[in-house]
Amino acid sequence: MNNKYSTSRREFLITAATAAIGAPFVLESSAKAFAASPNGKLRHACIGVGGMGAHDLQNFKSHPDVEIVALCDVDENILKKAAEIVPGARLYTDWRELFKKEKNKIDAVNVTVPDHNHFVIAMAAIQARKHVYCQKPMCHDVAEVRVLTQASIKAGVITQLGTQIASSIGDRTAVRWIKEGIIGKVKHAYLCSNRSGIAGYRLAGPRPAMGQEVPPGLHWDNWIGTAPMRPFAPSIYHPAIWRAWQDFGTGWSGDIGCHIFDAVWKGLDMKAPISVVAEVQKSWKDSPERRGDTWPQSNHITWMFPGNDQTESDVLPVEWFDGEFYPPAEVRALYPGEKYPEEAAMLIGTEGALLIPHGGMPVLLPESKFTDHQRPELAERNHYHHFVDACLGGPKTESHFAQTGPMTEAILLGTVAIRVPEQVLEWDAVQMKFPNYPDAEKYLRRTYRKGWHA
Repeated sequence: MNNKYSTSRREFLITAATAAIGAPFVLESSAKAFAASPNGKLRHACIGVGGMGAHDLQNFKSHPDVEIVALCDVDENILKKAAEIVPGARLYTDWRELFKKEKNKIDAVNVTVPDHNHFVIAMAAIQARKHVYCQKPMCHDVAEVRVLTQASIKAGVITQLGTQIASSIGDRTAVRWIKEGIIGKVKHAYLCSNRSGIAGYRLAGPRPAMGQEVPPGLHWDNWIGTAPMRPFAPSIYHPAIWRAWQDFGTGWSGDIGCHIFDAVWKGLDMKAPISVVAEVQKSWKDSPERRGDTWPQSNHITWMFPGNDQTESDVLPVEWFDGEFYPPAEVRALYPGEKYPEEAAMLIGTEGALLIPHGGMPVLLPESKFTDHQRPELAERNHYHHFVDACLGGPKTESHFAQTGPMTEAILLGTVAIRVPEQVLEWDAVQMKFPNYPDAEKYLRRTYRKGWHA
């Protein structure tokens, strides 16, 4: 399949190399709004309308200046339910057909599909000069993120990563406090997501030996997309458990890490890491079958980032914990509540600490030291509406790709480290190489399935 909405593999590699040679991290997006539809509304297409896609659809539909004109999903049963919410929207089961037929009828899209197809869809939209809202993580691979980030800036489109909590008063307050230096110079950051009972991420494997007949209405080839073809297996991939498989998802750290990292990244004005190393659960590490197919159920990732005028030293350690790995007891003991938050970021500074619970208000510690410190007055903000407003000429988005692309790269470097556990990987961000361990570079980009080149 060759279509003008996807780049060839040769072009992808050339673009990736070009992006790598240039400055890898752009702080400000050059995005500017294009002319919207004649009636002043944003003509929007939703790509992926099941699960999180249904949530995204409702949020875009709730904006008074959005006209949802097209819906796309590989599952006709899911598509039918979405069509009842937006009567009259044109329906597609193949995003390529949508771009071909709707090229001059849409202004923006949201990409809410499994991670492995984020890049090809978002890139097609950018090439067609459409604004893009993309669920996190931005892409499946580090190299894809680099190319997509630079392409979005060059095209001048409005972008937004689906880190909805980034627009919350809590996260925006945390960013403000970090930048103000209230806790002094930051010495260490501890990030965690120890949420239990998430079957879609905690799947141990192995892959079923045989598949089953694809149910009516499910376009399985389109669902597989860029990944290697796998036989359909109910309750294993579609609609939810795909995140546990290396072919399709990026595991727990790749997904939820984008939420937990965001305020820390922005508040500290972080750049590309210097190195990364991962510790994983022994049962996964000792199983070649699982290591080649699924993500581990527990991870402990440590990045070393370059310091700046907000940090105590010239390097800043940032640690991630999930599953059976927890932040150190002495760190958790800083929180005065009954139970340390399951998902949070904790910054340790020279003058105190800052806890940022996922979805909650930040807490300055020890509380007795900061009783007189007032929270800033911030207005409520809907992440989706902020994107729409930016597309229509309003202020730039909270999580535009120029801001979140470099962060996503760093997070996905953690997934590379997971695949070579306990090996410290030194990172050359400009050349996109691991000088001390080149063997890990094969995990920076995938080989796409024939016919789905990027």
